[in-house]
Amino acid sequence: MMTPKPTGPPDGGWGWVVAAAGFAVNGLSYGVLRSLGLAFPDFAEYFDRNAQETAWVSALALAVQQAASPVGSALSTRWGARPVVMVGGVLTSLGFLFSAFAHSLLHLYLGLGVLAGSGWALVFAPALGTVSRYFSRRRVLAVGLALTGNGASSLLLAPALQLLLDNFGWRGSLLLLGAVTLHLTPCGALLRPLALPGDPLALPRSPLAALGLGLFRHRAFLVLTLGTALVGVGYFIPYVHLAPHALDRGLGGYGAALVVAAAAVGDIGARLLCGWLADQGWVPLPRLLTVFGALTGLGLLAVGLVPVVGNEDSWGGPLLAAAGVYGLSAGSYAPLIFCVLPELVGIGNVVQATGLVMMLLSLGGLLGPPLSGFLRDETGDFTASFLTCGSFVLSGSFVYLGLPKALPSCRPASRPGTPPPEMGELLPVPQVALLSPGDPHSTLDTTC
Repeated sequence: MMTPKPTGPPDGGWGWVVAAAGFAVNGLSYGVLRSLGLAFPDFAEYFDRNAQETAWVSALALAVQQAASPVGSALSTRWGARPVVMVGGVLTSLGFLFSAFAHSLLHLYLGLGVLAGSGWALVFAPALGTVSRYFSRRRVLAVGLALTGNGASSLLLAPALQLLLDNFGWRGSLLLLGAVTLHLTPCGALLRPLALPGDPLALPRSPLAALGLGLFRHRAFLVLTLGTALVGVGYFIPYVHLAPHALDRGLGGYGAALVVAAAAVGDIGARLLCGWLADQGWVPLPRLLTVFGALTGLGLLAVGLVPVVGNEDSWGGPLLAAAGVYGLSAGSYAPLIFCVLPELVGIGNVVQATGLVMMLLSLGGLLGPPLSGFLRDETGDFTASFLTCGSFVLSGSFVYLGLPKALPSCRPASRPGTPPPEMGELLPVPQVALLSPGDPHSTLDTTC
């Protein structure tokens, strides 16, 4: 006897275990990448290369991870998220182990950039998409909780990695990170499959259909991906160059780690707080996305304009404050970019949409860090780098104004807002009712 599909996401239960697995997946991917910048001075010294060349290590990892995310989504659509994430964990660990024995910067490009990046491509989109599928009314909070793994991992790994570098060197540190990232595999085992009413009735028949490229026919999704690509140019530069920027500003190694930790603390708190705020339905998600994207850009401008500190023993109060503001803004932005997807494309397409958004982010992820390194080599510090990346983030936030409900409408809605819908209700609809009339959360369309 076949098990009937549930009437909707369970909004709890095993979903919280899935959210915890997403927390670990995010921490062992972006959290590791954010802290890895502490090893870049060691890479540059050992291989006798400049900041621009070493920045390609993280740039390639980000680009491969995000450009190949639609592949992870397609494989997840075909075989399920559980086996795909488990295989990705093995590939990521192998990438770190291979890089620990590198004899040239090319080996790091291949190990950390290509191999570990490919593993991360198989874990992030399927895990985050699965979290979205398990929740409806609490979706932004659950995704925000999963995404706090980034900040929590940075908070712990930044000082820990600096300690490892001081005691074991960069080779020993990469070996230990290879063992740590292998824990992605048991995280994947926790992603129990879930069937929902909005799922496609049949599996995609072609690779292009599995990738979800048909979603680009929707204007709202096009606007989202264009804005996200611009944001991506600047969003990931602090992952790579926040610690080196702190060193350039006169802080010591542990002072730089403290700056990274300050951004992580702000990031963690903001993701949870923004998740709770967005789930209240007081403000439409596209409008929140636009506001917090703009605040992230302004925070990056503030980080770039912080003056030089007096000596290495200084704790860098202004830079700590600016990094904390950036962390608060970036942490608020992160869950919104993924939680707005079910409203635009429907819950059945959310895993594919997540992979495509990650692919568009890769365009920025590939350009941003090398551009930042080039500006550092040309100007002697990272001021121009952070001003440039902040400008890109502000530009992307301006594009988000083209999303439905990003701007206030001509007349007020009958209710303050709705929890995230399941069938892509923000796409153009002929009637004024956005949800079924009997739904207690129904609202009227307020567009002019």
